[in-house]
Amino acid sequence: MGVLEDLKAKLGESGVLEGEAAAEKAQGGWSHLGTPKAVIRPATTEEVSFVLKTCHAAGQGVVAWGGKTGLVEGGNAEGLIALSLERMNKIEAIDPVSGTMTAGAGVPLQAACDAAEEKGFFFPLDLGARGSATIGGNIATNAGGNRVLRYGMMRELVLGVEAVLADGTVISAMNQMLKNNAGYDLKQLFIGSEGTLGIVTRAVLRLRAAPKSQDTGFVAVDEFAKLPKLLRHMEAALGGTLSAFEVMWEDFYKLVSTEPAQGRPILPHGSPYYVLVEGLGGNQDEDTPRFENALMGALEAGLASDAVIAKSQAERDAMWALRDDVAQVINLFPIFTYDVSLRIADMETYIEKVKADLSAKVPGHSLIVFGHLGDGNLHVIVGSHDGTPETRRLVEGIVYDPLRDIGGSVSAEHGIGLEKRPYLGWSRSPAEIALMATLKRTLDPKNILNPGKVLEPEIKAAAE
Repeated sequence: MGVLEDLKAKLGESGVLEGEAAAEKAQGGWSHLGTPKAVIRPATTEEVSFVLKTCHAAGQGVVAWGGKTGLVEGGNAEGLIALSLERMNKIEAIDPVSGTMTAGAGVPLQAACDAAEEKGFFFPLDLGARGSATIGGNIATNAGGNRVLRYGMMRELVLGVEAVLADGTVISAMNQMLKNNAGYDLKQLFIGSEGTLGIVTRAVLRLRAAPKSQDTGFVAVDEFAKLPKLLRHMEAALGGTLSAFEVMWEDFYKLVSTEPAQGRPILPHGSPYYVLVEGLGGNQDEDTPRFENALMGALEAGLASDAVIAKSQAERDAMWALRDDVAQVINLFPIFTYDVSLRIADMETYIEKVKADLSAKVPGHSLIVFGHLGDGNLHVIVGSHDGTPETRRLVEGIVYDPLRDIGGSVSAEHGIGLEKRPYLGWSRSPAEIALMATLKRTLDPKNILNPGKVLEPEIKAAAE
């Protein structure tokens, strides 16, 4: 029997999709997913183990799929087997004493957040793709989002994982404790590894107390140097409750608040920067005056030129809708999207250099910048009349090259996948990449797990 026949015998016909059914499953992703040989749909960790053991014996490449919302072709399964975790979507338990949730890898992020809220808890990871991104995918990519400033990335929200290695070995590291220094923290091997070292099937997540207050403001700032001062002012004034500090350059703000966009200006156009700032606290009666005083202090100190505070949930939603309306960049197609990380102190000079180089080398371009400035993460979107691979490479050089000299990262939260693989060396040293290759070779000697992603194939070959 062949690999697919063996898998059908174990998982049944509904567990193995081929032909048009497999191609249909590959549709709807946020980046190119290719045409898989088949889509395998296990329902248990034991079935995942069987799939990988079978594929390992045959040398068959496997790509794990979650919500298919990645942006760097990390889920491209062209000619390979796609392993969809969509059926492993159960929230197994919420422990109200320990403040933990045990969930399958296929649980959508929004479902996890809703389940936590029903029990009086809060799972703070927040992404634009919250309705379709899955817990397993969030772990595999070490997802970030809007509240990293206060709660950290996915790595800080995971206490334990269950993962299956390339040969089918199940590693059950379902730790439920905040402190556990008994040897190596094995879960860290799989968090952020993009499915190249093992496939996460279940996880123990850390929950937080549900906020009792939420205060949201929208601020105009007239020069970049005031942005980090405003950030530190709000952090100090809010006493540790600052949860979001999202900055929009003027071109992004205009794009999402002008027709054909549905959003409308919260504050008048004309400022170079706009900030969505939010605090989550424990007492609305106390926290709202504190938030108002903090913004008033910023205005009096000249750190902000204008500000408005949401007085209702509808107004708060309208503010966040502007920040989340990234889909408006469709009006700039063809586009190239980037997700970079750098010191706040380097951001103004970096963006000015990118602007200058684009103006000199890419005629008729458009540049949109926004992001999680509070944690050093900017999203850079370049529109061009020319979407050819040659222009893409030119723009990639313009965006990525300056990061090498300032110690920045070509990926803040989206991962490496295929798209950023040639630029891994811009942000990691040769020794680091060699160690990554050693880990890959050790855990996946046949290179069947998401082959070709993150590491260049020749790096692995050179190490063998």
